[in-house]
Amino acid sequence: QVHFVESGGGLVQPGGSLRLSCGASRSINSINAGWYRQSPGKQRELVAGISSTGSTNYADSVKGRFSISRDNAKNTVYLQMNSLKPEDTAVYYCNTYIGKVQLSPWGQGTQVTVSS
Repeated sequence: QVHFVESGGGLVQPGGSLRLSCGASRSINSINAGWYRQSPGKQRELVAGISSTGSTNYADSVKGRFSISRDNAKNTVYLQMNSLKPEDTAVYYCNTYIGKVQLSPWGQGTQVTVSS
């Protein structure tokens, strides 16, 4: 199993930006990686995914504002979040996946709070 450590969250005003980082305990170069989020009372959802070849996909709610990337040499996946909205407030997690199935245990996540 791969273990993940997420970082980069914090408190930001609406319209602001954050960059999240996810370090993996070993190589994840050959598999899909994604950023998920969960807010109180809601199910965890995939907000951005990136394939082993670099193809990306996004939830409709974040298209045009979030950008996922990966640095295979560092076993790290990033999420650049711009034009943040209060509804982006959540704990953000990363994981590898095939379809709707996550492949590793969840990390501790990183809290993102968007508020004035």
